[in-house]
Amino acid sequence: MKKFRFFSIFIIALSICGCSSKPQSNEGAVPKARYLYAKDYMADPSANVFNGKVYIYPSHDWKSGVTTNNHGEAFQMKDYHVFSMDDVENGDVTAHGKILDLKDIPWATSQLWAPDAAFKNGKYYFYFPARDKNNVFRIGVAIADRPEGPFIPESEPIKGSYSIDPCVFEDNGAYYMYFGGTGSSPAGLSSSSARVVRLSDDMLQFAEEPRPVVLLNKDGKPLGSSSNYQFFEAAWMHKYNGKYYFSYSTGNTHFLCYATGDNPYGPFTYQGIILTPVVGWTTHHSIVEFKGKWWLFFHDSRPSGDVTWLRSIKVIEMRYNEDGTIKTIKGGGSW
Repeated sequence: MKKFRFFSIFIIALSICGCSSKPQSNEGAVPKARYLYAKDYMADPSANVFNGKVYIYPSHDWKSGVTTNNHGEAFQMKDYHVFSMDDVENGDVTAHGKILDLKDIPWATSQLWAPDAAFKNGKYYFYFPARDKNNVFRIGVAIADRPEGPFIPESEPIKGSYSIDPCVFEDNGAYYMYFGGTGSSPAGLSSSSARVVRLSDDMLQFAEEPRPVVLLNKDGKPLGSSSNYQFFEAAWMHKYNGKYYFSYSTGNTHFLCYATGDNPYGPFTYQGIILTPVVGWTTHHSIVEFKGKWWLFFHDSRPSGDVTWLRSIKVIEMRYNEDGTIKTIKGGGSW
């Protein structure tokens, strides 16, 4: 009888303490980033969900021998690769190999920087910046029947295109391109803000003139180039709970920041920092929802020993607060 009474008291105590044999949720745990591909240097990961998988389209860093970097000369990327995964958190990453090479792009001469991809009507469209024969950055497009390519480039860049870092965003059947990078536009065109433009129905041209992306502070005034949170490059767009989230890199202050608006054209009101500085000068990202969670893909230079032009791609879960703001993630850098 005493043994039974003691056992009963023990069970009650366990119940009061909340002890259970059921596995505990890790929802409150701080997310941890993981590197995705250790065999080579990749950067600027553009993540898209196609056919139930996440496909990642990065730029491809390599040891070109160019070390001066006053105007990005050290970033001499010459081809593109693609990767895929069906489990972002713990799954294997499949390397599909090269999908496009500089030598196969008739109009391009150098610097295949950050790309993006989109799907429409059974075709996959790959958008990329490169310098043309006049040493001006233009944006090209290549087409494939499968997300892993191979992609066949158009013979000319998009007419009227300029600058870098294209991001293509679909909304209610229309496709918009965001692009831009301070100092990367041809003479006579301001590059102090990002641009947004609707694409043509065939996805190969602009359907209108690009317009500036207007960033405002909380008082409704222009954010301004003197702000620590100004646009520099790496435009990205995603939608969450009916709001449009425009995110970007700030350059010299090394943040990934975001602003929100009510339509794809903006204006967008600054909200805060997504990612604090990483190891390495540049920061570039993409944001995608997959299997009920949101993911931030980005890069840093930790594996290369802080060589800015030798970067590695990684991913971390991105979480929202109840009011729709994004919880800031620590990048691990010391800028």
